[in-house]
Amino acid sequence: MLNPLLHFAGLPKFNEIKPEHVGPALDSLLSEARTTIESLANSALPPTWDNFALQLENMDEQISRAWSQVGHMNAVVNSPELREAYNDNLAKLTDFYSDLAQDERLYAKYKQIQKIAISKPLSIDGFETQMAKPLSQSQQKIIDNEVRDFKLGGAELPPAQKARFKAINEELSKLGSKFEENVLDTTNEFALYVEDKAELAGIPEDALSAAKTAANNDEKAGWKFTLHFPSYLPVLQYADNRALREKLYRAYATRASEFGRAELDNTQIITQILKLREESAKLLKFNNYAEYSLATKMADTPKQVEVFLLDLAAKAKPFAAQDMQDLTVFARQKLGLADLQAWDVGYASEKLREEKYAFSDQEVKQYFPEAKVLAGLFKVIETIFGVFVQKTDAPTWHQDAHFYSITRPNGAQKETLVGQFYLDLYARNFKRGGAWMDEAITRRKVADHLQTPVAYLTCNFSAPIDGKPALFTHDEVITLFHEFGHGLHHMLTEVDDYSVSGIKGVEWDAVELPSQFMENFCWEWDVLRHMTAHVETGTQLPRELFDKMVAAKNFQAGMQTVRQIEFSLFDIQLHSSFNLQGSLTPVDLLEQIRDAVAVVRPPKWNRFANNFSHIFAGGYAAGYYSYKWAEVLSADAYSLFEEKGGLSAAAGQQFWQEILSRGGSRPAMESFIAFRGREPSIDALLRHNGMAN
Repeated sequence: MLNPLLHFAGLPKFNEIKPEHVGPALDSLLSEARTTIESLANSALPPTWDNFALQLENMDEQISRAWSQVGHMNAVVNSPELREAYNDNLAKLTDFYSDLAQDERLYAKYKQIQKIAISKPLSIDGFETQMAKPLSQSQQKIIDNEVRDFKLGGAELPPAQKARFKAINEELSKLGSKFEENVLDTTNEFALYVEDKAELAGIPEDALSAAKTAANNDEKAGWKFTLHFPSYLPVLQYADNRALREKLYRAYATRASEFGRAELDNTQIITQILKLREESAKLLKFNNYAEYSLATKMADTPKQVEVFLLDLAAKAKPFAAQDMQDLTVFARQKLGLADLQAWDVGYASEKLREEKYAFSDQEVKQYFPEAKVLAGLFKVIETIFGVFVQKTDAPTWHQDAHFYSITRPNGAQKETLVGQFYLDLYARNFKRGGAWMDEAITRRKVADHLQTPVAYLTCNFSAPIDGKPALFTHDEVITLFHEFGHGLHHMLTEVDDYSVSGIKGVEWDAVELPSQFMENFCWEWDVLRHMTAHVETGTQLPRELFDKMVAAKNFQAGMQTVRQIEFSLFDIQLHSSFNLQGSLTPVDLLEQIRDAVAVVRPPKWNRFANNFSHIFAGGYAAGYYSYKWAEVLSADAYSLFEEKGGLSAAAGQQFWQEILSRGGSRPAMESFIAFRGREPSIDALLRHNGMAN
């Protein structure tokens, strides 16, 4: 029987994949790949797109497609056996790509293609030929990216340094995986059982029902609370019991730190990662890792990033300080909290919002059952892009995961398949926290047909309980729109060449543009009213309640902005100006940054860095600022829709053609200017956040 991971003719066979398939599949793919590489490297033919670059594209696509299934399952249905298979084969994969990135023979051929005049005849051993066809824009971009990436991969290093650079990459890969595992394990290990319901006053009934079910599943009395967000957040936001809030906050804030099991402590892993990153950057003659990271981003220098963040901080901090003052006064006068602590902030904020705007997140949540939310999301996509979303059948990795297709009209009673996606919405044990989009299959032209893209869209929302539908908070609705924006970037591409199709090849600090752009629709009445139905009565969200939500939209926007700036500055300084040989620790650096920009001060024992997976395990190293920069881009992009009246099909088609369809085939700034007619401005972001003068 064919190994299901080697099935490339259609959708992944998630119902057949087992941990024991991983090793043989990867061994087979890597063996074939090495044969391909040797054949191409030793060929006497002049390299062209078709006889050289395309062959490497084909090779990379098959490896990536197989490995994406393994990585995805490791994230959503983690098990000891799958984890072992993933880690064992991750080392093989890292070794292969480290060798590939340093292959001087391939590097020379890419440079040859880059330099050759497209139509200039070549003479090889007396035989005159010429390239079969000119390079397209996307093919030229791929060649340019490859030349750059060979330099960044160490292809120009002398042999001894090449070997060291490769060893560093392999170790970094292992450390990143271990960092993520430690966060997952410490999250999964924590459980708090409460037997006295009086201790749970204030927590919403649906959260209590879920906690009761969780305890029953463990054959325990009372209610079970965990550090998974659907369980953790309602306690921090609603529980009147301050000691209970503190207990969960402390457990969450100290995950993977010295306050738990030593073998799950990420403290030394952080130090190792930072030292290895700095060493690898300096081998390539960069001053620090941030410079290396920015070589593939829109920003030019770490200083430029810091200036952007500090400028935004200067504009936001007065608003943040006022937010904090209002909260402190309210907590003291109305809640009797003379010393507002980190575990009180969410609780006090919710009480203040209820008093100020006369509604709660819990009240709003009753209007957002899953089916209505999804229908509303799909209606937005249909309206602005002219495509249709429908549920269909495909094997999945869990009963809660579902499959959908996106089509567009094509003449009388015909539809063309544009893309497909898996949707896995609920939190559960052995599933990584957070929300994300990833690539299952990437659009590309294959021989005589078009390979349509497939995405994974993953969230961690509360599951249905007691026969009732899943209910989403408005923040969760925004998260869903955010991830679907990433999915649209992947699925609505019209690029036919693999390495710059969809999100591939897009600068990291521009990749959040479509996702944050989609969030804006969650604040449009004509969108929201069609995606709401009260779980008990079926009534639509009242306009009065919506108006309160809009009025509260920028509630504590200043605090939220400086919090993101705090994380972004920590990331960029940690990878640029931080002295790893000095007396300060990363915790000390974060405290210094908080002195400068923060208004909420966590306790000294908070170990945020130890579970900051974005930068230590998730690809955002020296790039976390991307979220704020992409907010500038997305707010400015959405302002065109505002000018055209919101759900504008004309603006939607323009956004599709100039941003989404182009993928990484041209620089992101060129795409933005083509869409907006000018460079981005920060004005729309400040206005959207209520911080404009």
